[in-house]
Formats: sequence, structure tokens, C-alpha cells
Amino acid sequence: MIRKTISLPCLDALSPTLESTALKLMEETGELAQVIGKYRGMSGEPSHKSQKQVVELIVEELVDVAQTAVTMMYVLEREYDVDIDQALRHHVEKMIRKGYTTG
Repeated sequence: MIRKTISLPCLDALSPTLESTALKLMEETGELAQVIGKYRGMSGEPSHKSQKQVVELIVEELVDVAQTAVTMMYVLEREYDVDIDQALRHHVEKMIRKGYTTG
């Protein structure tokens, strides 16, 4: 199984809540969808960006989505005593059971 390890900081200069982070996650996901739709020609508008520029914009928005998702994990650990490491292990086991990865 190929793995990508993502290590993102806790945004300790902010005071995110579960609700504010959920809304931010939806906002960032919307921005990712907008970039994909607009610059991949799905909105009907012509794109004046190269494929490399479009992919760079997609990656930038995707990392924003990842940061927000990780921030929600920090909130869940801090406020609700959730064991994210255990949840991640269970997630990988589920992906193996479903045949999405070989483990």
C-alpha cells in the first residue's frame, strides 16, 4: 500500500470550534470545486490558464481543505477526547476490507 503522510500544524493562534471548523471545511471544499469547475472549463467560461497553473490552484485549494480537516481533528481531540490515531487505524482497516487498498 502506498501512503502519503500529511503533517499539518495545529492553528493555535485561532480558537476554532467544531461548528466553525465544519463551516470552514464546507467553504474550502466549495473553493476547491469552484477552481476545478472554472478552470477545467466546466462553467462554460474559457480558461486562460495553462494546465500547470490550474493544477497548482487545485493543489493549493486541496491543501486548504486538508488543513481544515486536520484542524477539525485537533478540535475533536481537544474538546471531545477523540482518539484520532485509532480512528485513522480503523479507517485504513475499513479501506482494506472494502478492497480499496491491499494494506
